[in-house]
Amino acid sequence: MTVSEAIATRRSVRGFLDTPVEPSQIRAILEKAARAPSGGNLQPWHIDVVTGHAMSQLKTLMLERLAAGAAERHAYDIYPPNLTTPYRDRRFAIGEAMYGHIGIPREDKVARRMWFARNFQFFGAPAAIFCTVDRQMGPPQWSDLGMFLQNVMLLSIEAGLATCPQECWAIYPETITEFLGIPPERMLFCGMAIGHEDMSEPANRLRAERASIDEWAAFHD
Repeated sequence: MTVSEAIATRRSVRGFLDTPVEPSQIRAILEKAARAPSGGNLQPWHIDVVTGHAMSQLKTLMLERLAAGAAERHAYDIYPPNLTTPYRDRRFAIGEAMYGHIGIPREDKVARRMWFARNFQFFGAPAAIFCTVDRQMGPPQWSDLGMFLQNVMLLSIEAGLATCPQECWAIYPETITEFLGIPPERMLFCGMAIGHEDMSEPANRLRAERASIDEWAAFHD
C-alpha cells in the first residue's frame, strides 16, 4: 500500500466488529506513529490504550453517565461558537449526509441523539486510545498531536484496521480523567476508536466530500 492509497482509504468508521485487537498490535502502531513531526522535538502527546476488561468497564460507565444526563464542563470548544460560511455549511452538509445514510430524518431529534450516543460506545469497537496533552502546551503543540494521530490512522489502515477519531470525548473530560487516572496537569484532547470495520453498517458507506483545491490553495510563481 502506498501513502496515497492509505490517505484515500482513511475515513471515520462508525460501525465495528467485536473482533478483538491485540494491545501489542496497537503498541506497534503507536511506536511507529511517534516519528510524527514535533516542533522542538517536544513530543507532546500522551496516549492511554483501552482494551479488554477496561473497555467493558468504560462502556458501562458511559451508559450510566448518559442515562443520568450528567453534564461536565467541556475540555474545549470542539467547534467555534459562531462558525461562519463555508465551514458552517460543510459541517451541516456532512451531518445531513451521514443521517441520510442511516435513515434518520432531521426532525427526529430523539433518534439523532440516540445515534450520537453510540460515540460513547466507540461504535462497537473493542479498542481505543485517548490522547491527552500537558496544559502548558499551546496551538503549535496541538498541531503536533494532529500529525501524530494522523500517523496512527494511516498505520492502522496498513495493519488492516479501521479508526474513528472522536473529539466528542471532550464533553466528558472529568469522567475520562478519573477513569484513566490522568494527572491534573494534563487535559483530554480526544479519543479514537480502533477495530475491524463492520461492512454491513450503513453509516460506513459515507464518503465525505472535499472542497476543490481551488477553494483553499493559492500558487505563487
